[in-house]
Amino acid sequence: MNHLLRDLAPLSPEDWALLDEEASTRLRVALAARRLVDLRGPFGWSYSATNLGRVGPTIDAQAESIAARTRRVLPVTEVRADFSLDLLELEANSRGAEDVDLGALDAAALRLAGVENRAVFFGWEAAGITGIAQASPHQALVHDGSPAHYLQQVTQAVSVLKHSGIGGPYALAVGPEDWVAVIEAGDDGYPVLRHLESILSGPIEWTPGIEGAIVLSTRGEDFVLELGEDFSLGYTRHDVTDIHLYLEETLTFRVNTPEAAIAIVAAS
Repeated sequence: MNHLLRDLAPLSPEDWALLDEEASTRLRVALAARRLVDLRGPFGWSYSATNLGRVGPTIDAQAESIAARTRRVLPVTEVRADFSLDLLELEANSRGAEDVDLGALDAAALRLAGVENRAVFFGWEAAGITGIAQASPHQALVHDGSPAHYLQQVTQAVSVLKHSGIGGPYALAVGPEDWVAVIEAGDDGYPVLRHLESILSGPIEWTPGIEGAIVLSTRGEDFVLELGEDFSLGYTRHDVTDIHLYLEETLTFRVNTPEAAIAIVAAS
């Protein structure tokens, strides 16, 4: 953890405890993907790649009668969100204040959670990650925005997975727009939620960072999110008024069973 340089920051152990707890609280709500796919790790800051158990094509071995092939790996990606806090606010914490303004930390946590969720469900080409929706061979289902039709499409999605030999329980990852438009519709959304739960026999997760929704099996081994370093707070520098910090993680993701999920999108 030395690379985080926390010992150099003008913060007390109590201040770090406050920040760690705040970050954990915010991330716990927003990291929907981790609750729906297999999570492995964390394996540490130095962990750099996942072994895929495969090799590439034969390459020139620079010698006769020698075969050579490189092993394929999936590199982890470092993800970091910088933010700044008012030192006077943290001084207030040392005096027992219970309303310390940590809004910048909250925003950074939500941004990073969105990046992780989006990578898992819709991929991240620049990081070499193929997402669940991208990998799925099933044509996405389209809903018209009404709760009744949404329920119909979720039912259809579960049927498609069952006919593909994919067992449950099933889960639903829902982007913020669909959550507001459908899940919260009518009587505070409770009837819709209850119907969805009975169809899926699994969780329904508000998922910042994605659009639409994904129905997926949670039977295990189909989707794997691997962490090198889990979310950690680090120190960059400070001046007279502010302390500059960052929140980071390292991750990669792979799909083992593409047919174990199907996307639901809103009509354009």
